[in-house]
Amino acid sequence: MTQPLPVGVVGVGALGRHHARHLAAMHGVKLVGVFDTDVVRAAEAAAAFGCRAFTSCDELLRNVEAVTVAVPTPSHHDVGLDCLDHGVAVLMEKPLAVSLAEADSLLAAAARNGVVLAVGHVERFNRAVRAAGNVLDRPAFIEGIRLAPFQPRGTDVAVVLDLMIHDLDLAIHVVGGAPAIEVRASGVSIVSPHLDIVNARVEFAGGAVASMTSSRVARERMRRLRIFQPSGYISLDLATGEATFMRLRDGWRQGTGTSLAEIVETVTLTAPEADALGLELAAFVAAVRGDPAEIVSAAEGRAALALALEVGNAVQRVPRPALGQ
Repeated sequence: MTQPLPVGVVGVGALGRHHARHLAAMHGVKLVGVFDTDVVRAAEAAAAFGCRAFTSCDELLRNVEAVTVAVPTPSHHDVGLDCLDHGVAVLMEKPLAVSLAEADSLLAAAARNGVVLAVGHVERFNRAVRAAGNVLDRPAFIEGIRLAPFQPRGTDVAVVLDLMIHDLDLAIHVVGGAPAIEVRASGVSIVSPHLDIVNARVEFAGGAVASMTSSRVARERMRRLRIFQPSGYISLDLATGEATFMRLRDGWRQGTGTSLAEIVETVTLTAPEADALGLELAAFVAAVRGDPAEIVSAAEGRAALALALEVGNAVQRVPRPALGQ
């Protein structure tokens, strides 16, 4: 009988607490403990999920084979490097790091120690995204809209790394990993020292174009992705998990039909109902065990980070007219 995989959670704030909840209930896993610099928060999570609150990260790492890391983004590199150099597999919440140099350091540490390094791009496991997988066919245009009301969490980085990176990762994924060849963007800072609203246009090798808008000062929440391709139009509501596909009816001939309904049919796309974070964590656990698993690899996390950083750089390149002109 396979022994339960001993795991831990580093950082049990708003997101890390959900990691701990899923891992505590997961078959084939033993949640050994959690660590957080806020000892009260760590103790509360440990009591809630029946594990130990460790007083140091090093002590936790000596007792586990894998961890999920959900600490503030600026700490991703240092915490991740410590975990990897202990020989512990890591699922790092997105973004992988704050710079490509830090990302490359983490990739090198994972290779040096022979352990799994995955990145928490949880939207890959969204029911709508899973439902659309079988109908993707040479996407030509991708439109992403991600809006959220203001909250202090996440404002230690620009909205591109906080929110838009989800959709940039999905765009890279649906175009098959094609590199970006042109990036244009504009954005503004409103309530934080970093960009709070950004619109980006990305052209990929092969001709596909993505238009992305993200805001963390919106009045309502919205997470939508639309994909246009020769065979039709896919609409994904990432908030509800609903997906639809508008495609030409079989047998339709150019010049026939008097209404859109006669030409196009709307198909509801479905995938099994499942919690996206639970699927992500289960895939990570499987990968650590050496089983086949569709994790978001460190290399894919780096690619999303590279594109997000380029979007931020593109905003800085936008010329600003002088006042009065």
